[in-house]
Amino acid sequence: MDHIGAAPILLRQLNYPTVVGRDLTLALVKRRMEDFEEGSAKRLDYLRINSLSDKFTFGNFKISFFQVEHSIMDAVGVIMETPAGTVIHPGDWTMDPNPISEKPVTYTHLAQLPSPRILMLESLGSTDTRDKLVSEREMFNNLEKLIDAARGKVIVGTFSSQICRIGYLLEYAQKIGKKVALDGYSMKLNVEIAKELGYIKVHKDTLIQIKDIHKYPDDKVIIICTGAQGEGNAVLSRVISGDHRFIKIRKQDTVIFSSSVIPGNERTVQRIKDELYRQCDNVIHNEIMDVHASGHCNAKSIQEMLRQVNPDYFIPVYANHYFLKEAAKLAVNIGFKKENIFVLDNGSVLEFGQNSPKVLSKKVDTSYVFIDGLGIGDVGQVVLRDRQAMAKDGMFVIIVTLDSKNGKILSSPDIISRGFIYMRESKELLYQVREKVKEIVSRSTGAENPINANYIKENIRDKIGQFLYTKTERRPMVLPVVIEV
Repeated sequence: MDHIGAAPILLRQLNYPTVVGRDLTLALVKRRMEDFEEGSAKRLDYLRINSLSDKFTFGNFKISFFQVEHSIMDAVGVIMETPAGTVIHPGDWTMDPNPISEKPVTYTHLAQLPSPRILMLESLGSTDTRDKLVSEREMFNNLEKLIDAARGKVIVGTFSSQICRIGYLLEYAQKIGKKVALDGYSMKLNVEIAKELGYIKVHKDTLIQIKDIHKYPDDKVIIICTGAQGEGNAVLSRVISGDHRFIKIRKQDTVIFSSSVIPGNERTVQRIKDELYRQCDNVIHNEIMDVHASGHCNAKSIQEMLRQVNPDYFIPVYANHYFLKEAAKLAVNIGFKKENIFVLDNGSVLEFGQNSPKVLSKKVDTSYVFIDGLGIGDVGQVVLRDRQAMAKDGMFVIIVTLDSKNGKILSSPDIISRGFIYMRESKELLYQVREKVKEIVSRSTGAENPINANYIKENIRDKIGQFLYTKTERRPMVLPVVIEV
C-alpha cells in the first residue's frame, strides 16, 4: 500500500487489469490515479478483500490471504495455489512480540498448505542482528513522554502511509487537549481518506489548519508532516530554510523523526538533522530514543518465520543482493537445505514444474522506465547520456554565419556557454576558440560547392571539443550551428 507511486502509469500501460486490495489500498490507488489523470479512476476494475477468509480464482491460480504484522494499515499476505506449487508471499512484514492492539501474529498455519510450499520472503532485515525490534507499544510510550514534556511546538516527521501512527497521535492529542495540524500533500490526503473509511476517528476541534497554528500557544500544538527523508520541497526542508509560510522553528520546540532512513537518503537526512540541530535544542530520532517502529523484520524474525512456515523452498526477496545472500545464510544456519534456496537477481525467472525447479537463462527486462513530463519510457540512453554530459561539463554553442555562395564567414562566430565557463572571465579562451573556428571553416569549405553544412559542423564539434579539453581538461557538449545566407 505504501509503494503505489507508479500505479496510475502501470495500470494504464497494462490496459487496466483487475486490482485486488483492501479498502484503504484501493482508495489510495484511486486517488493517485485521479491526480495523474482526471477521470481515470472510473476505469479501475477491482475486487475488494472484505476479510481474510476471502478467496479468488484466476484460471489455474487460487488466491487467498493471511494476516501479517506491518507498520502500514491493512497489510495482508498472499497465498497463490498453483498446479506447480503453493507460493506464500507476506509482502513487507515484521514480528512484534508486544503489539498494541492485538495478540502477536503467528504463521504456523501456513505450514499446513499443500506442498511444495515456496516462501518468497522480504529480507531487508537480514543484517539486523539485534535481539529484538522496537515494539509499537514502546514507540508510542516514548512519543507520549516527549509530547507531555514539550515546552514548545512538537513537530513529528513521518511517512504519510503510517495511518495507525498518525491516528494514535491524533487520539492522544485529543485526550490531553492539544491541537494537531497536518502538513504535506500526501499527509493531508491520506488522513482524509482514512477518516472517510472510518480508520481514523478524531473530534473535529482537534484537527486545525496549518495556517491557524499561531492562534494557539506553542505548547498546545502538534504538527505531523512529511519530509523526514530530506526531500527538497517537502515540509521539513521548507521549515528549515525559512520558506514555510506558517511554521517557524524555535529553540524550545521538539522535532521528532518518527521514521527510518530509506537506503540512499542518508546524506539528505543527515543534512536536515544538522540544520535542525542548529535551530532547535530538542531533536529526537531513533539513535537517541525509540520513536519509530520499523515495519520490517530482523535476522531472528526471518529464522522464526522459516521455522513456523516450514517451506520446501525459500526465495529471499525485496532487497539488495547482499541482504538476500545474508538471508540465505540465516536459513542454512537453522538447517535449511542450501539447494532449496534461490537467491535471484531482478528479472531472473525461476521455473517450477514436474521436475526440480530451475533458473532459466533468459531474464525479464527490469530496467528503469523514465517518466519525463508527459513522456513515459521515451527517454533513451542517448538522451540520458547527453543530460549527464551537460550536467557534468556544461554546453558550448558555436554559431557560424556563412556566405552561401563562397563559404566565407560573414561575421565573428557567436558563442554561448552554459555550465562550462563564465564568459566575462574567459575572454582569451573565447578569442582563441573564434580564431580556431575560422580556421576550421576555411579548411572545410575550400573546394566545396555547394557548402556541406554537416561536414562543417562535425569538424567544429570534434576539433573544438579537443581544443577545449586541452585548455580546461573538461568536455562540454559542443553544439555547432551553421547558418547560410
